[in-house]
Amino acid sequence: MAHSLSTGLDKGFRELRTKLSADLTAKNRTAGYDPEADTRQPRFPPARSESIDTSVPDILLKGTRMTKISEKKKKQIFFRLEPDEGQIIYESRKGGIVPIETIKEIRTGSDATYYRTQFGYPWSAESRWITIIYILEGEYKTLHILAETEETFELWNSAIHKLYAVRQGLKTALGKVGTRQRVWERQYWKGADKEGDQKLDFANVESLCKRLNVNMPAEELKRLFSIADSQKRGYLDFAEFQNFVKVLKERPEIDGLYGRICAQHHGKFDIVAFQTFMRETQKSNLSDEELQVIFLRHTSDEETNPNTPPDFMSLDGFSNFLLSPDNAAFSDAHGAIWQDMTHPISHYYISASHNTYLVGHQLMGVSTIEGYIRALLHSCRSVELDVYDGDEEPVIYHGKTLTKKVAFREVCHAIAKYAFVASPYPVIISAEVHCGVGQQEVLVQIMKEEFGSALISVGDGDRPKIDVLPSPEALKGKFLLKAKNLYVVAQLAAAQAERLRVVDAEFTSSSSSEDEAEKKGVMGDIKSKWRRARGKEPSPGEPEAKPKVKMSMALASLLVYTVGVKCHGIGKDSQYAPEHIFSLSENSAGKFLKAEDTMKDLIRHNMTNLVRIYPKGTRVDSSNYDPQKFWAAGAQVVAINWQTFDSGYMINQAMFQRNGKSGFVLKPRALWEDPALQTLSVRTTHSLDITVISAQQLPRPRNGSGQEIIEKSIVDPFVEVTVHVPEWTRSPYSTSSRPPSPFPAAPGSTTTPPLLISKKTRVVKDNGFNPVWNQELNLSYDSVGGESMKELIFVQFNVRQKGKDGESDIPLAMYITSLACLNMGFRHLPLHDMQLSQHLFSTLYVHVASRDL
Repeated sequence: MAHSLSTGLDKGFRELRTKLSADLTAKNRTAGYDPEADTRQPRFPPARSESIDTSVPDILLKGTRMTKISEKKKKQIFFRLEPDEGQIIYESRKGGIVPIETIKEIRTGSDATYYRTQFGYPWSAESRWITIIYILEGEYKTLHILAETEETFELWNSAIHKLYAVRQGLKTALGKVGTRQRVWERQYWKGADKEGDQKLDFANVESLCKRLNVNMPAEELKRLFSIADSQKRGYLDFAEFQNFVKVLKERPEIDGLYGRICAQHHGKFDIVAFQTFMRETQKSNLSDEELQVIFLRHTSDEETNPNTPPDFMSLDGFSNFLLSPDNAAFSDAHGAIWQDMTHPISHYYISASHNTYLVGHQLMGVSTIEGYIRALLHSCRSVELDVYDGDEEPVIYHGKTLTKKVAFREVCHAIAKYAFVASPYPVIISAEVHCGVGQQEVLVQIMKEEFGSALISVGDGDRPKIDVLPSPEALKGKFLLKAKNLYVVAQLAAAQAERLRVVDAEFTSSSSSEDEAEKKGVMGDIKSKWRRARGKEPSPGEPEAKPKVKMSMALASLLVYTVGVKCHGIGKDSQYAPEHIFSLSENSAGKFLKAEDTMKDLIRHNMTNLVRIYPKGTRVDSSNYDPQKFWAAGAQVVAINWQTFDSGYMINQAMFQRNGKSGFVLKPRALWEDPALQTLSVRTTHSLDITVISAQQLPRPRNGSGQEIIEKSIVDPFVEVTVHVPEWTRSPYSTSSRPPSPFPAAPGSTTTPPLLISKKTRVVKDNGFNPVWNQELNLSYDSVGGESMKELIFVQFNVRQKGKDGESDIPLAMYITSLACLNMGFRHLPLHDMQLSQHLFSTLYVHVASRDL
C-alpha cells in the first residue's frame, strides 16, 4: 500500500524538517552541519510498500488454549502472538509477555526431552511440547507450553521461529535500513494504536513520544501533528504516521558528514570520494577492488536509492553503509574463524565455565543441565563437573552445600548433544571426581556410551610419549577429560620429596656451623608440627601409612592430554610433562603474579602447559574476578561463573567474540613465542580518542513481566567510556621495599595509572530518542609487548541516565569489545543490555581514533 504526499504536505514537512534540524543543532551543538548552507534537496521520500513478512495465522492472533507447565502447577490458558510488537502474550496475573528479541533458544521435540521427563509427561507429549528460554530483568527464564493438538503445535512452532528469525536477522544486519525501519514502524504503530482502530489521535501520538523518549514542547508537537494530519481528520493513518516519524528520525550529524565529503570532491560522492574516506578516515586496508565491491553494493541497492546512478552514492546509500556490516565497529564481525588453529593447544585462550551445573547461588542454587546447554551454545570449550556417588549412578552437585543434584548421565547426554553446535573445536570436561572406584567405573561407561569415539582415551598398551600438545585443529570434534590422575599425582609427589631430600642432604653436609644446624633443626621441628597438624605427617611413634590410590584404571585411561596434577611450584626446579595441567584458585594464581620471577616462570610454563584458574571459594554469590590479569600471564583456561552477568563475565564474552566465536583465541605472540620474554620488556603509552557523536532510540527498561517501564520523565543520558587494562599498568606493591613489577614503568612516568580509565560526556537533557553529544574523550593507557598485547585491553561504552539522586547504577545500554578489534573511524556500536542481549533498534554513533604518546 504505497502512498504519496501532496505538494502542500511535502512543503510543510520540508519546512518542519529544517526547523527541527536547526533546533537539534542548537540544542545538541552538533558540529559540522549547517542546514542553511546545505544546498541539497531535503531527504524525504514517500512511504514505500512493506516487503518483510511477519504475517501469522489469524488463529494465533486471536489466541489458542494451551497448557502452561511449571514446577508449581499446570494450567490451561490462552496464548496469542503480537507479530508487529514482537511478543508472545499469555494470561497471567502479572501480565505474561515474552519479547521475542529476548528469546535465547526454542526447544521442541527431543531437544525438550529433559523438561518433559522432569515434569512427568509421557513420550507422546514430545510432539506437542515447546520450551522457550529467554532473559528478563537479568534472569534466565523458561516457558513450557504443551499444545492440545499436533496441528496447533505446528502453527505455533512455525510462527515463533519465523518471528524469531526476523528479529535475529535485524540484529546481525544493521545496514538493512529500510527493513529495520518497516519493522520499527509496525512495532510502534501497533503499540500506539491502543484502540485498535488504525488511527492515532493526538493523545496517542503524545503517549508514543513519551515511549520513544522524545521530549517536545506541546505547541511544537501539535504543529507537527497538524501537518502530518493532511486531511484534517484529527488523527493519523499509517502512511501519515510513517511520515511523522521520518521527521523524528532525521540524522543531521550524518547529513553533515556526507555534505563535507561531497564538498571535498566537487560536490560528488563517487568511488574516489569513497576510497579516500575509507583510507583516510576509516583507516581501511582493503584493496581498491574490495572497496569497489562495497561501493557498488551501497549504490545499487534499490531499497535505499532507486533513483541514483550506480556511479554515485546517495545520502541514503551512505547512511545505509555506515550502519552495515561493511562498516562494523567490530573487526571480526563477519564471524569467520581467521586465526591459525594448528598451534599446540597451550597457545590459545580457551573459553571456560566454573561450576557449570549451577544456575544461581553457590550454596543453594539449582544444579541442572541448563548451565551446560547455555555455555556450549555460547562456544564455551571447558565445562566443569563435580561428581559424587549416587544411589545407582553418579550425580553432580556442589558438595557440602544445599544445591540440588542432577544425574551425571543427563549432563553427559546434554554435553554430547550441544558440544559442537556453536564450535567444532574440542571440549574439555573438567571433572572433580569424588566417587568411589565402583561408580568411577560407571562414570567411564556412561561417558563412553554418550560420547562414543569422540572421547579421547588410551588403550591397554603403553601410553605414547607426548612431546608437545596437539592443536585445536587436530582435536576437532573431540572430548578431553581433565581430572586428577592420582597415580601421576603420587609419582610427582614422590619425585618432589626426593628432590627436597637431596637438597636437604646437601644443605646439611655443607653446614659447618653448629648454629646453622641448630637453626635448621628448630625450623625442621616447626615444619614437622605444622605437617602433623594438617595430617601430612605421622605423629612420633606412629607407623608411616602408605596411602592407597583409590582410582579406577578405566578412569585413568581417559586422561591423555589433560592429566590433572597438583601444583608443586613452577620454574626450573619443578618439572611437568606437556600433558600435565594443574588448577589454581584466583588467590593462589595471584601470588604468582606479585613478583617478577614467579610471574615470568608462570608465563613460560603456560607456553607449553595448560593451567586452569577458578574463582575463590568465598564467592558464594557466583561473582567473578577480572580474567585479564590471568590472560596477561598466559593462563589458558580461566574459568568464569557464567550465571552472573558482571564485569568479569562481560570481558570474558568480549574476548571470545573473536575468531568466529570458536571458543579458542590465539594468545598474543609475546606469550607463546618468546621464552626470554624480551618482548614484554617493551612498554608504550597510547591515547584512545573517542568522539561520542549521538545515540539512536535508547531503550526503555522492562519490568519482570516483560512490559516497558514508561515513566513520566524523559531520560537525561550521558555516555561513559572505560578502558580496562591488565595489571601490567601498575606495580602491585605499595612500598619501595617490595620487589618491582614484572613490567617496567613507562618512560617519564611518575604516577601509577589506574586499571580502569574512564571519561564521561556531558548530559543531554530530556532526550533518549536521538541525543547528540559530539564530544571527544581522550583516554591514555599503557601497553606492553607490542601491538598484539592490545588484545588484552578492553573498551566499554555505557549509556547512563542522570537522575535526581545521581547516576543510575545500571546503564541503559552498553557495548564492550577488545581494543584490538575496535575499528577506527565513524562506527555505529550495537547496544546491549547488561546480559549482553542486543537491543533491536538502539545504536551509539562514535568516531574512534588512536595515537601513540
